[in-house]
Amino acid sequence: MSSTAYVVDEVTAEELDRSAEELAGLLVETVNGGASVGFLAPLEPGESSAWWRPLIPDVAAGRRVVWTARAEADGRLAGTVQLRPATPTNGRHRGEVAKLMVHPADRGHRLAGRLLAALEKRAARSGLRLLVLDTETDSPAERLYEAVGWTRVGSVPDYAADPEGTLHPTTVFFKSLVR
Repeated sequence: MSSTAYVVDEVTAEELDRSAEELAGLLVETVNGGASVGFLAPLEPGESSAWWRPLIPDVAAGRRVVWTARAEADGRLAGTVQLRPATPTNGRHRGEVAKLMVHPADRGHRLAGRLLAALEKRAARSGLRLLVLDTETDSPAERLYEAVGWTRVGSVPDYAADPEGTLHPTTVFFKSLVR
C-alpha cells in the first residue's frame, strides 16, 4: 500500500457544478468497471454528466449532501459519497447513503471508510439518528459496510441489475448514530 494522502471534503453546489465532469468520469469508470451503482454498462460520459448536473439544486437546498475525496498531491478526484436526508415528516431523523465510489486506482487505501466516516459525522451533527443503505449482496462493498460497523438487515432477491444487466440480490444495512 502506498502512502497516498487524500482530502475528504463536503462540496457546495458551486463546487459540485465545477466538479460535475470529473464526477461523471468517476461514475463511468465505476460502472464500466463492474460496480452496481444504478446504471448499466457501457455508461457513456454524456449520460453520466446528465445524471450529476440535476443534483446541483438538491445540494444547494440541502436535500442531498455530497463529499469528494481528492489526492492531496495533485487534486485528482479519487472518490465520492452522498447522503440523502429523508423528507417525510415522520422520517426526518434518518438518511440514505448513496453512490459510494472509489476510483479503481485509489482502492486499498481505506478511502471508502473515510468517506463514510465523514458522512456519518455530518449526519449526526445534523441531527440524523439513523442511516440506511443497500448494496449488491456478496460484493466488496457489502464486506466494507460490515467492517465499519453497519448492521445487516437482510437481502432482497433480484433487486437490481448489475452493469451487465444480470439481476442480483441486494443487502440492506442500517447504522444507528445514537451513541
